[in-house]
Amino acid sequence: MDITLLLTSTVTLTSGIPLTLLLTAASLLAGLVLAVPLAFMRASSRKWLSLPVLAYTYVFRGTPLLVQLFIIYYGLGQIGIIRSSVLWVLLRDPFWCCLLAFSLNSAAYTTEIFRGGIQAVANGMTEAAQAIGMSQLQIKRRIIFPIAFRSVLPSYANEIISLVKATSLASTVTLLEITGHSRKLVSESFAPYEIFIAAGALYLGLTFLLTGFFHALEARLNDAPRAKTHPDRVALQQVAHEQ
Repeated sequence: MDITLLLTSTVTLTSGIPLTLLLTAASLLAGLVLAVPLAFMRASSRKWLSLPVLAYTYVFRGTPLLVQLFIIYYGLGQIGIIRSSVLWVLLRDPFWCCLLAFSLNSAAYTTEIFRGGIQAVANGMTEAAQAIGMSQLQIKRRIIFPIAFRSVLPSYANEIISLVKATSLASTVTLLEITGHSRKLVSESFAPYEIFIAAGALYLGLTFLLTGFFHALEARLNDAPRAKTHPDRVALQQVAHEQ
């Protein structure tokens, strides 16, 4: 193994980190915006609300992300209505196709993660909130979602880390993130071994940083309210005080 090539490749591939992080952050944000209302719909006992969301999450969780990306990147351009619409301004750009595919896929997984957290919130918490006169929207925003988010944080952190690694698929549609730069360097140097080890080391480094961040966040959320009272009761008392 050429150590010099390995080191120089690692330095060169760092130029792909900003695009990797941009794709990850933008996809997570869009996915989170979609997932929060969908999770409440998915957790609803009303079938006409939960079943359409179940169908959406089933399709996107049950098919490969690469296939979804190819359908969006190669398939949507074959539809005349889309090519003649304003959407084509975005969908002809591989970045926006990747962002759409990653966001929809992330939203599907995040919806099911949050759905589990929402359904795990004790009924007594919502009943107590209703007793002090909170509206359904206030209960969801101030009681249910904060408690659910804290309980599902480890699972959500895993989804974020998985998405960081999934951004490597963007290289298949010509984007030059970390893997895209790696493939370009391999075609120039014919040294895949060192270059892909360097790429793997960068992904490993990003994963290590994210894992440390979420471990610290989880510890802070779990330890802060444990003084003398159950954390959920503390949250409800604080909201009641604000009322």
